[in-house]
Amino acid sequence: MPAKKDMPIEVILNHPTVQQVTANINPELQERRTYVPSLCHAFRKKYTALKETDRFKFTVDQEAKRQLPNLIDNKVQMIEGLDTAVESLVQQYGRKRNIGIVFSGGPAPGGHNVIAGLYDAAKQANPDSKIFGFLIGPDGIIENEAIELTADLVDSYRNLGGFTMIKTGRTKIDSKTKIELSKETCKQLKLDALVIVGGDDSNTNAAFLAQEMYNSGVQVIGVPKTIDGDIQVRDADSNVLCAMSFGFHTAARAFASSISNLCTDSSSDVKYWHICKVMGRVASHLALEVALQTHANMTLIGEDLANYVDLNRLGNAEQDGSVDYHAYGMTLRHLSRVICDGIVKRAAVGKNYGVIVIPEGVLEFINEIQVFIIKLNTIIAEYNQTHDKDFHSAFVRLEDKLDYLRRLAQRSREDESFKLWNTRDDDLFNDIPAFFQEGLLMERDSHGNFPFSQVETEKVIMGLVKDYLDILKEEGAYKIGIHKDYYRKTLGKSGFDPDRYGPVLFKNYKEAEYLLMKPSIISVKTLRQALDKAGLVAMDEDIPAAIEKIFKKSIPSFKTQIHFYGYDGRGNDPTRFDCIYTYNLGRTVFSLIANGATGQMAAIRNLEKDFSTWEPIGIPIAPLMHLEERKGKLTLVLEKSIVDVNSLAFKVVQANRDKWLAAIPGEDNFRRPGPIRFSGKSEEERPITLELNALARADD
Repeated sequence: MPAKKDMPIEVILNHPTVQQVTANINPELQERRTYVPSLCHAFRKKYTALKETDRFKFTVDQEAKRQLPNLIDNKVQMIEGLDTAVESLVQQYGRKRNIGIVFSGGPAPGGHNVIAGLYDAAKQANPDSKIFGFLIGPDGIIENEAIELTADLVDSYRNLGGFTMIKTGRTKIDSKTKIELSKETCKQLKLDALVIVGGDDSNTNAAFLAQEMYNSGVQVIGVPKTIDGDIQVRDADSNVLCAMSFGFHTAARAFASSISNLCTDSSSDVKYWHICKVMGRVASHLALEVALQTHANMTLIGEDLANYVDLNRLGNAEQDGSVDYHAYGMTLRHLSRVICDGIVKRAAVGKNYGVIVIPEGVLEFINEIQVFIIKLNTIIAEYNQTHDKDFHSAFVRLEDKLDYLRRLAQRSREDESFKLWNTRDDDLFNDIPAFFQEGLLMERDSHGNFPFSQVETEKVIMGLVKDYLDILKEEGAYKIGIHKDYYRKTLGKSGFDPDRYGPVLFKNYKEAEYLLMKPSIISVKTLRQALDKAGLVAMDEDIPAAIEKIFKKSIPSFKTQIHFYGYDGRGNDPTRFDCIYTYNLGRTVFSLIANGATGQMAAIRNLEKDFSTWEPIGIPIAPLMHLEERKGKLTLVLEKSIVDVNSLAFKVVQANRDKWLAAIPGEDNFRRPGPIRFSGKSEEERPITLELNALARADD
């Protein structure tokens, strides 16, 4: 519309075009809300039934057997669809129900579709059934803060990211008081079932609540949620029951899209190394998937570092007739050397830029850091258990914390039985930078975990990298390769014979496409000395401008840009894969409830295969649980799944490391995954990790 100086802003804001382009509703949102995900074969039928199977075996922890007696013998339940059913099943399936659902822990794309799938299935079975959403996580259960979910509310969030509909929280229902309050809430709302959507801790919570509510008749079903991808369920024979938690694919694609853009930027501007930290505290699944999606120049996989063996150290120890236990596992110093090696190799072919992907929990896989974390976790937990004040309130400043550790080290000298923190520990700890000391001593999260996302992991690693690159620069080992044609053209323009100066300046003048300045030439002074020695310039003469220009281009400047990818991926609208996955998870939840299950985790089997083979199932949670140290004591929990370094997906990344490093003349090997597109037909069907691993199990 034509601009008018005297047009009031109210008139402008009310103009149809302005309202249209500034509205919250846009075509992409409309398409998402109206999209109807495909249904697994079982859910296309009028009814579903559960079929227990003995095919899958579990190694049962005796403590799980003791604490979860009513659930420990649960079996895997296959869900099958039925067009017709016996009268008893029809009556059971279609009776009116009140079902509560809660989000627990961080958001993951697709959560709203779990609600939508549950809502649609429940209303289809009986329109009088009610679904209640507990607000702001488990606190909503404890405090009976819930809303009844309506069709309009559910429809407005279909296929959208986040947990915005009912919000989420991190409270754990882990005390008698909280459990009793939760029971009272279920009683007041007359709930038949409670659905807990969360990660490993939340599904652990679901099992305990199922046990506590067993006699009251309230069913409890868990749903596997975490973008980290560390809920992967296999039985004792390694049969895959749940290949990946929901939200992983979307987060990985969101991170990959952004990191791919940085790959493009770095190869355009050719002066930055982009250091990309991605979420993944305990496992490196996201980093592995991002590597496959982007072909970043270097990707660290924590599980690979932990698996590292220094063969040189082992050989030296064998010659001495000793055992070098430090040869097992990657050290922080060695890791920095590995990164430097890649940077130096790329610089040698003129590529003083690139992209490095680091999982946020990579330091947990480094030997000396892992030891520090375990010891400090125990020290903090023991202090909290034996004092009125907690550790971080008692020792506010870093200096106070370090002083307390020094006193423990002193105690180890006076008491041989005290081995938790000794003088060597104290000396090593005082050698690391203060900011990292502070990071290692920061307050643990509500589950007693070390909060890696708050530690500047990349700063720790890249600090060591920069220090070592400076050493390599001084030694003349870190140089930028000069393309031979550029060198010849530059000298030729100034009237100098390239072949006369080349052998004096470069160590590989005759055979290489990219020329490397001799290691001894590291400054203008040493450049002059080399030219003088060859009789090409006298000591009182100026160095030819063309020669000095070439020298300066060979001196690298290591510049970095730091990025963290986490919360943005959690809030992304889900991929088509996650939309379909989570909607069917919601349908699975209802099938389990309608058929009387409790203490089960809703899952979809064969996720790694074509959609036509997906099988909705219920997985028993109790047999999956084992004792693990949390907050300094053994606790029964659901085990997290880490990257399998023997998996096909990892082996593909491992085999392509040199290719993706691209430390050779020519173009880089970056892959462009593109943004998440809900429309169009080019969106991939599933995570690449799963697609590759499916090849290894093609005959299952």
